[in-house]
Amino acid sequence: MSSAADSLRPCVFFDRDGIVNVSPGPGYVERPEDFHLVPAWLEALRVVNRRGYAAIIITNQRGVGRGLMTEATLKEIHALIHQAVATQGLSLDDIYYCTATDNAHPDRKPNPGMLLRAAHEHKLDLARSWMIGDNESDVTAGHRAGCRAIRVSSDATDSAAQYRIRAMEALPELLQELL
Repeated sequence: MSSAADSLRPCVFFDRDGIVNVSPGPGYVERPEDFHLVPAWLEALRVVNRRGYAAIIITNQRGVGRGLMTEATLKEIHALIHQAVATQGLSLDDIYYCTATDNAHPDRKPNPGMLLRAAHEHKLDLARSWMIGDNESDVTAGHRAGCRAIRVSSDATDSAAQYRIRAMEALPELLQELL
């Protein structure tokens, strides 16, 4: 007899800026023409798809809340992601974003709201899932949701992540080993 937990799927959650696309630095990607996918992310997504994990992007997008861009422009940028994924024959289950400017908002990372909502809506097993991000707030959000975490960062600051890699180019190989 199988339990309800057996029907739940593990997931790899990806932060967006700095993981899926080239980080804009201290600012925001405000226009579709400034959005550039990281090739290593597509390779990591390929591993995630092959292993049967769900793949979901979890991203804070305060630039919308601050009026630097519209939600319609954000959706245009996310359509570029879906298009690139489809062109590669890959699958991305969803993109969750939080436009709140208030750090106390339950969906704004490091709070786990977006991950918890995704788990409910997509029937995900958070205990077998991973959060991948380039900031400690991504790691914290993943841990608060019950996931393990991978931090992609070249700086020397400490991290609570289970794994740490210096660059996105190392992510596909690490996921091959872990998933």
